Amino acid sequence: MVRTPLTPLERERGRFLGVLLRQARGERSMAEIAAVAGISAETLRKIETGRAPTPAFFTIAALATTLGLGLDEIAARCAAVTEPPEEDSAAA
Repeated sequence: MVRTPLTPLERERGRFLGVLLRQARGERSMAEIAAVAGISAETLRKIETGRAPTPAFFTIAALATTLGLGLDEIAARCAAVTEPPEEDSAAA
């Protein structure tokens, strides 16, 4: 089964999710949060940096619980991202 490529909007929402989780983590270490959530620090790193823009539901649920976030809050804030920022044509 071939996975459909993500749209720019899906990638931007994944990037935003990573920023949201990183902000909620605050000064706590990535290893500490990952251990409590039951995931690897590398998985958390990939989510926070946007390299894993569509993590599994149960991964996000575990992180939300660990970080004291509500799933409804995460969903609403990520859904509010409506389009990715325009890429700078000079950088291309």
